[in-house]
Amino acid sequence: MDSDDDLYDGDCGYDDEDEAMEGDDDGAGDGFYDDDDDCGHEEDPVRRERPLEFTAIKKESLSMAQQQDLSMVMGMFNIKQHHARALLIHYRWDTYRLNDHLERKGQDRMLMEAGVVLQQQESNSAVVPPPAAASKKRTKPSRKKTKVTCEVCFEDSSPGAFWTMDCGHSFCNDCWTGHFSAALDGGSKQIRCMAFRCPAICDEDAVRRLLGRRDPAAAERFHDFLLRSYVDDNSAVKWCPSVPHCGRAVRLAAADGEPPACEVECPCGACFCFRCAAPAHSPCPCAMWARWEAKGRGEGENVKWMLANTKSCPKCFKPIIKDGGCNLITCKCGQHLCWLCGGATGFSHTWTSIANHSCNRFEAEEKKKVDDARRHVRRYEHYYTRFESHDASCRAEREQLGPAVAARAARLEALGGCLLKDASWLGSAHQSLLACRQALARSYAFAYYMFDGEETPTRPPLEPGGLPMVRRQDLFEDYQEQVEANVERLSKLLTELPEEEEEVLRVRQHAVNHTGTVEKLCRQMYSCIQDELLPMLVEPMSIMSYQPGGPSKATELPA
Repeated sequence: MDSDDDLYDGDCGYDDEDEAMEGDDDGAGDGFYDDDDDCGHEEDPVRRERPLEFTAIKKESLSMAQQQDLSMVMGMFNIKQHHARALLIHYRWDTYRLNDHLERKGQDRMLMEAGVVLQQQESNSAVVPPPAAASKKRTKPSRKKTKVTCEVCFEDSSPGAFWTMDCGHSFCNDCWTGHFSAALDGGSKQIRCMAFRCPAICDEDAVRRLLGRRDPAAAERFHDFLLRSYVDDNSAVKWCPSVPHCGRAVRLAAADGEPPACEVECPCGACFCFRCAAPAHSPCPCAMWARWEAKGRGEGENVKWMLANTKSCPKCFKPIIKDGGCNLITCKCGQHLCWLCGGATGFSHTWTSIANHSCNRFEAEEKKKVDDARRHVRRYEHYYTRFESHDASCRAEREQLGPAVAARAARLEALGGCLLKDASWLGSAHQSLLACRQALARSYAFAYYMFDGEETPTRPPLEPGGLPMVRRQDLFEDYQEQVEANVERLSKLLTELPEEEEEVLRVRQHAVNHTGTVEKLCRQMYSCIQDELLPMLVEPMSIMSYQPGGPSKATELPA
């Protein structure tokens, strides 16, 4: 989410000092928002999480970022860099998992499973067949010993034209190069030895060197593969999904296993979910958001509308829409049909019946099918129009209201005065408005799937005497309604900023109160989703905790 100032630290969770505030009946509150005010509300049951730290890595810095993990593994196992890379790729760059397996499996088994074969001798020498037992009478070496036969192409070459990998297999440089090129064309980041059933990973330096002699572009592509593996095979690093791509990857610091549900803002301004790499979508779970976006891109709703409002001609199969009149329909192709059942008929009819045609036994079934299709369309329309309305309002408040609020804050601070010298409250209120407006829009995508038993199966309450789904839905919609009302009040307040000093002081008072109120209600809506609604799903889902300042901000990795 774009913002004018970095007003929050981007933690997943909220500070210990955040408390509920006392407000008036409409949720606005007339008094100053006081962090120390005890209004009697119980603390929200939201999990307090450790702050998450993100680092943005440019493509030219990926090598330096990799080197930290490579150096650690090289020292831990006393192995070379290409062995450490093979081991990390095998464990998807998860150093926590690697340490755990080291304790349980031991180093030798881990290296074997990762295809790492340690070279017995440091120097790379050609494998020359040992000479046969020579007669004591022979004084001159055989000329055949100056040539070595490659077991792939069966060509004889000098020992200098052969390369031996760590596993001990030796083939001519031409065969190795052809093998490397074929593996690269197949998309392999790790190239294994071409000996039969040999699992060893080839030395990346040898791959680059041999490829570079024949095809420098292929050697560069292999180097790029190794760099990209740090992102593509690493659950703690994601490419920024910005379009056009900003060229950055974002790394979650100290990620133990699968990354938690969280959202991050790249320095380029793109906000995305770190778990699924989709645009930021909380409080809608990843699975529901994927279905919502696919639904918006697809033609499913058009088909449902056609089913609910049209009939197909039994002759030319073109869709027909009926706008008043009796049930006898005449298509442009000349075919007559009954609107109730869609079957072909004659032309003779009265207002209430068609001659020699009866479809009364199908009427109830047809009506139910049409009613169901119409209900699905209207239900989707209800949630989509509200989602789109809040999404459009958020864009306008970011692109138009944001610069206006920043300019107004600058003018207030320029005027000075003991009461107006700090106008940071304007930026805080605007940032909270954007965060809550986005959460409100996405809550309609969540509600569309959460409360549709056909698309999202639910289970009865697990605890005895637990609230039924209808009551939980009422609770959620009550929070959603309160968030919506207070977001609109805050937006109107920031849009109509006065010029008089006395009025500015009054607006500041209401803005601080509204900011605290809308954040508290938004936090409660998140808690309701996590604690009351998601446990009812047959398919387990989770969402991130409420972040009052929006997604966590990634800091740029120094070059």
